[in-house]
Amino acid sequence: MARIIAGVGSSHVPAIGAALDNGKTEEPYWKRVFSGFEKSKEWMAKTKPDVAIVVYNDHASAFSVEMIPTFALGCAAEFPPADEGWGPRPVPVLKGHPELAAHIAQSVILDEFDLTIVNKMEVDHGLTGTPKEWPCPVIPLAVNVVMYPPPTGHRCYMLGKAIRKAVESYPEDLKVVIFGTGGLSHQISGPRAGLINSKWDKSFLDNLTKDPKKLTRIPHIDYMREAGAEGIEMVMWLIMRGALDDKVEEIYRFYTVPASNTAVGHIILENRRKAAGKSKPAARKQAAARRAYQRVASKRR
Repeated sequence: MARIIAGVGSSHVPAIGAALDNGKTEEPYWKRVFSGFEKSKEWMAKTKPDVAIVVYNDHASAFSVEMIPTFALGCAAEFPPADEGWGPRPVPVLKGHPELAAHIAQSVILDEFDLTIVNKMEVDHGLTGTPKEWPCPVIPLAVNVVMYPPPTGHRCYMLGKAIRKAVESYPEDLKVVIFGTGGLSHQISGPRAGLINSKWDKSFLDNLTKDPKKLTRIPHIDYMREAGAEGIEMVMWLIMRGALDDKVEEIYRFYTVPASNTAVGHIILENRRKAAGKSKPAARKQAAARRAYQRVASKRR
């Protein structure tokens, strides 16, 4: 069966993409930001995931005030880069995994999470990465953290659990990594523009590893007050965390300020390794899940 092996948290900042596109990664201001991702690139090359689920927020590229889905799952075969006002970034078209995405949609919706299924969608800086092609297919999950009301941290955490259940009922043997993006503390407008709260950010990262349920109890107003107007993006990291084991191994952490007036955080969490081989009950459970899926698929034909 498919399985989620790790979660990655990472800030997304439009200026990071601009620095990449314009060859500024070695400039003193940007060098420390990009150097913090070198170990992550090595980890990704070593881990070789088959699929990445990327939780991010759309910045009025695919959606607008005319249509605001709380959770929108990209089920297309590909996702082109969006034009955010200065032309699409020079990055490859993102390749999707429509089979697994459709399976997740079915499982999660039947678990009473009302996802919006999106079969055509452009993706912006919340998801587009380096000028190189992603090393695996990507399933985008867009979350509304732009217009009030955004989902609560608890709702996001429970959605992560539902996604894990969906992935583990998919019969193909796939290694899946789930990303939570956005944040950390920042505010881009108003009297508090430029606000960064490193103490809050580091406490959030600590609890993301050790006590995620504590984070699920943080109300929206605390994010606004402590982490700035855009700090609410951090609830998306809880979808990633909810999809992992209760206890995880923190493989890597990186934190720096600022990057275009934003605190940049990055963390890699792996599910704790279990003994090699499957127990008989686990093997039976996996076989039963595969048979059930095949029965449903054959009826659809």
